[in-house]
This record gives sequence, structure tokens and C-alpha cells, in this order.
Amino acid sequence: MESNVGFSFTFAVMLQTKLRTHTCGELTIKDTGKEVTLCGWVQRSRDLGGMTFVDLRDRYGITQLVFNMESNAALCETARKLSRENVIQARGKVTERQSKNPKLKTGDVEIITSELKILNAASTPPFTIEDETDGGEELRMKYRYLDIRRNPVKEALLLRARLATETRNYLNAQGFAEIETPVLIKSTPEGARDFIVPSRMNPGEFYALPQSPQTFKQILMVGGMDRYYQIVRCFRDEDLRADRQPEFTQIDCEMSFVEREDVLQTFEGMVRHLFKAVKGIDIGEVPRMNYADAMKNYGTDKPDTRFEMKLIELNTLTKGKGFKVFEDAGLVVAICAKGCAEYTRKQLDELTDWVKRPQIGAGGLVYAKWNSDGNIKSSVDKFYSGDEIKKWFVHCGGSPNDLLLILAGEKNKTLKAAGALRLEMGERLGLRKKDIYNVLWVIDFPLLEWNAEVKRWFAMHHPFTSPHADDIDKLETSPGSVRANAYDMVINGVEMGGGSIRIHNKELQSRMFGILGFTKEEAQNQFGFLMNAFEYGAPPHGGIAFGFDRLSAMFYGIDSIRDVIAFPKNNAGRDTMIDSPSSIAEEQLKELRIDLRKK
Repeated sequence: MESNVGFSFTFAVMLQTKLRTHTCGELTIKDTGKEVTLCGWVQRSRDLGGMTFVDLRDRYGITQLVFNMESNAALCETARKLSRENVIQARGKVTERQSKNPKLKTGDVEIITSELKILNAASTPPFTIEDETDGGEELRMKYRYLDIRRNPVKEALLLRARLATETRNYLNAQGFAEIETPVLIKSTPEGARDFIVPSRMNPGEFYALPQSPQTFKQILMVGGMDRYYQIVRCFRDEDLRADRQPEFTQIDCEMSFVEREDVLQTFEGMVRHLFKAVKGIDIGEVPRMNYADAMKNYGTDKPDTRFEMKLIELNTLTKGKGFKVFEDAGLVVAICAKGCAEYTRKQLDELTDWVKRPQIGAGGLVYAKWNSDGNIKSSVDKFYSGDEIKKWFVHCGGSPNDLLLILAGEKNKTLKAAGALRLEMGERLGLRKKDIYNVLWVIDFPLLEWNAEVKRWFAMHHPFTSPHADDIDKLETSPGSVRANAYDMVINGVEMGGGSIRIHNKELQSRMFGILGFTKEEAQNQFGFLMNAFEYGAPPHGGIAFGFDRLSAMFYGIDSIRDVIAFPKNNAGRDTMIDSPSSIAEEQLKELRIDLRKK
């Protein structure tokens, strides 16, 4: 049975070959009477005695084949012996079905089969090739070529292909040139871990696989290419989760002679085009939110704005009453869950356990209920009167039948935990609807973040991000207060893209390296090629990179990026289909001057 995922593709191309005249998804009542030849895989067969029916499947759909014992007994016997996933060729006449199937694009017709050829027999698959399969994730990844035959995976890959096409259509129309950059590059110490590739011809030296084409696209701007893009594979050797893979794809872009507004307008236009062309949705103007407001109101720099439930600070209303948790806290913050005063003690205990998990890190949870009868009850009744707690509700925009959930502690840690609790409540209350898309620009990030363990500043984005023009004078005196000329695009609480206006001045770039703790020698060794390029007239430039896998997953309506990647890795970074990574021959190790024997 074909799946229904809310979108479809129309193919206006000629797919006739010597083996087939039509696909299994294109025949309609208008084709009645035609002699056709179809090829595909046997989805299922039904033996009804005098008649045998076979559903034939290819990428485009399913067509029913009919075999009649009375008119051709030998052919019918052959059809009865067909196994699932046999590859066959069938020839016959298109006729109108008596019992139509509205779930199929070809459900009005069937083929009265006159010829049948088995092109390739198939073993019994380890799981059923159906939308709702009986195969677990690891099994399906091992036999990914079978999994791809299922509608959910097939349609995800086709959606991804369409997104790529529409991305290229938009950027080409805007004057961008698609240019490839190297895959074997120089390793740099900033950011995530590099994948390292030993060089046979240069013993003891190594390439790295690119985490992004950042420096190359900047050099293309120095080279006068003006507008560049690439749908490019990137690599990061980091721990995996649902939205991360060791190799991933970016829509990577750069522009010359631009300011921030030019970049935002251009790529807001791209995302608007993708939503319209692929999903038929007009997202309208994209609002902007500065980083400080995002953190204050949502506890995250990638807020999900599909629902309200903002974080509200309660410090001034909770201090001075002897409740030590609040007295010692740098931040007391609440969310108001509308209509949730009926939550039971069991539900509140579950939420308390949830926020105390290591991933969230809260010490506990305080609650307050404003019941529908006007009574107020809380877990801190002995410290605060009903009137005092009612002021909390009023401050948070609450009313009878609402529930306050309150966290307290060190400011940054508490903001992060409250932001996670907000998302969890949004999920439990059904407010994070997958058919609603809220697109947002987050701007004015801090340029730098302090790492207390190593006692040095790190770039929040990367070392080539330009500081805000108004803050350049504070680089050395107050680096933590300097804003970056950077921007992220967030869709439904997921960072889809990020970029910045770049530093194009050699002296400013040198200052940046100094603040990040690079010696002149280290900066020259790592980035001398870029600094040298700047000496020859670098234009003002900026750009952005979008996570293409994340974008594809969101457009398809799923959370994991694995199902929009043809051949993904598992949580251990392994491709179980080809059994990779794997050991290599001793002779190869010798050529690379690598000795794996224990010293």
C-alpha cells in the first residue's frame, strides 16, 4: 500500500526503455486499452483459485497485475510461484478495475497480463517491505538497500532531492556560482575533532576532512567570485545523536560586498522559496530576536516560538522569606502552564524526576496551583502565603486553573534547565505541532565565551566572525561583552543555519587570534594562507551554512536525520551495511608508516 505523508511528486518525464513502456505509478483510466510493459518488484500476491493478483512495485507506485487460469493456465501457475521481492517484467493490456482502490494512484486500472518474465529471483527479506515494517532500526540499517524500497524512506530521499533542486534553482537565480572546495585539507585545533587522513607520499603528515569549507569560501571571495554556494559534505568526529552524523551535508554560501541585512534578506528569501516550492506554505516575514532576549525568555539560543509559556523571573517576589533554595539562588524562574492546575501529585513527581535527570541538571522543582475554585496550593506553603503566591501568578500572566513550575539555582544552569522544561511541557500539552512552522532569526550573539577549565576565550561561532562594529574597541578590555556580527536561523526550536559577517581586515583578524590565545607563530602556522590572502585586497564579505540533513528531516516531519540520509551511520558511528570502519591490511599500514603494535 502506498503511504500518505502529505505531499507528492509529479514526474513529467519520459521513462520508456527497452525493458518497460511505463512505470508502476503512472497508468490511469485514460490508458485503458493500451498494451504496456512494466518492470518492478513483487510487493504481494493473492491466489483466489481461478485468478491470481500480483501487486507490482517500483519507485513510482504500485500496479495490480491479473492472471486468469481459464485464459492462460501456465502463466497463472508461474504467477502463483512468485515470491515477494522477485524482480519481474510483465506485459499486458490496461483495463478498468471492477473493485477500485482509491489508496493507489493507479487504483482505477489493472493489467490483464499476457507475458511474464522473472528478471531476478529474490531471497526472503529479513523484514517486510511495508510502510509499517517488522524490522528494527539496526536490522534495517544492515539491509539498507531493502529499507530504501519502503515508502517512508524512499519518499524522504525524494523530498531531500527536491529540496536540493529547489535550493540550486533559487541560488542560481540569485547569481550564486556552485564551486567545489577540497575534501583533503589542513587540520585546525578549533571546533570539533577532525577526521584525520594519513598521507602516504608525505610520511608522518596528515590531511583532515573538512568540518566546513569556511576558509576556502572566504578565499573565493578574495578571488573575486562574489557569490558562492555548495551543497557540500562535511565531517566531524564527535559523539552522535538523532540530529548528528559523522558525515553530514551543508548548504554552504558566501557573498561579497554585503552587510548583515543583505545576507539575512537573501537567505530569508531562500527559505521562503523552499517552503513555498516544496510544501506550498507561505511563511511570510521572518521575525528577529536578539540572543539576550532568547536566553531570558526561552532559556536557549534556539527558541521554539510555536507556543508561548515564556520564562518569567521571580527573584524579587521570592526573596526574604527564609526558603533557602530561593534565598541562595542566582535565578528563580517560572513557567506558567495554562489549564494545568489539575495535574496530580504523580504527574508533578514525574516532572520533578524529569528535571533532576543529569541531562537537565536541576536540583528540584517547586510548583504552585491556582485551582479553579480560587484556592492556591504549592509545595512551599509553609514559607509563602496564598496572597504572596497569587502575586507570582499575576506576574507570570496566570489565572485560575493554571500551574506554575519553578526552578532555582545558578543563573545559566537554571535558564538552560527551565528552557528544557518549557519544551517538555510544550510536548506534553501538544503545543509543538509538526504542521506549524515558526521561522526566526536570532542575532547579536556574544562573540566569545570563556572556558574556565583552560582559562581562555573561545569563539562562539568561529575565529573569522566579525565583532559588532560598535564593540570593536572593547575586544581587549571587555571581551565578554563584545557582540558578534552573527546570525542563526531557527525553525521550530532547531538551529537550521548559522553564519556571520567575516573579518576581512588582517590587523583585526590578528587581534582576534591574540584574544583566542594563539601566538603569532601558531596563527601563522594554522591560518597563514588566509592572512596572506587578506593582504591582497579582501572585500567585505559574509555568509551562512544551513544543515541540509536537518532541513530535510524537518520538511519531512521527523526528528532524526538518519531517515533522510541514504546510508547513515548508527550511534557508534558504524555503517553496519558495509561493516565500516574496519581494519586494513598490514601492507597498507606499512605504506602509511603506521605501526599499530603496542609499545
